[in-house]
Amino acid sequence: MNKPLSDAEYDKLESVLNQFQNEDVMNLEEIDGFFTALICSPEMTPPSIYLKEIWGDKGIPANEAFQNDQDISDFMNLLMQHWNTVVKKLSEDEVFLPLLLEDSDGTAKGNDWAKGFMRGMKLHQEDWAELMEDEENGGSLVPILALAHENDPDPKLRPYSESVNPERREDLIMGIAAGAMKIYKYFEPHRHMSASNARERQTFRRETPKVGRNEPCSCGSGRKFKRCCGDVTLN
Repeated sequence: MNKPLSDAEYDKLESVLNQFQNEDVMNLEEIDGFFTALICSPEMTPPSIYLKEIWGDKGIPANEAFQNDQDISDFMNLLMQHWNTVVKKLSEDEVFLPLLLEDSDGTAKGNDWAKGFMRGMKLHQEDWAELMEDEENGGSLVPILALAHENDPDPKLRPYSESVNPERREDLIMGIAAGAMKIYKYFEPHRHMSASNARERQTFRRETPKVGRNEPCSCGSGRKFKRCCGDVTLN
């Protein structure tokens, strides 16, 4: 689960995704951007939430690739393995390389990756507002937003009035790679605090010392705890 998917495993994952009928289903590039945003986010997102976003449905959609529970399990394992790969890339302080698919001309455009990243941001809009308003660090989002809206149906939302040339596209792709690393580090203190708070909520804190079953009951009756209040508690 900690090693990157092989080419054959990526092909298998892509094959399953291609069979989903919902038009909102993400492709591999979108999933990579989506996972990157979720892993960078200050708050953890449970699989029960983000899996629905991947295929745009309430549950596991009808799919010819899923003939039995094992097929579903294999598919989930591939997704989780890729999630772990993205975590490893972001946390190792090395060059982050996004997973980009090439079009029929052999060009990796990065639009789907950026759209996937934005879909991840939308799951925690309030948390991301802090970064967007940060004058010093908010620039990390600029290349992501630019690629996400490059071909927006509303011309007013497109970042450029002219087509993006290869040189600018290369700069933007380098920008999303560097930006992802900066965003991950920016939200790192937030994630640590969130994880700490979650642990505290899950830890049972005893207000008073534990009373042994054979010790005098704390109610003052003079009887042993197991024959007094403990008899109610234990039965």
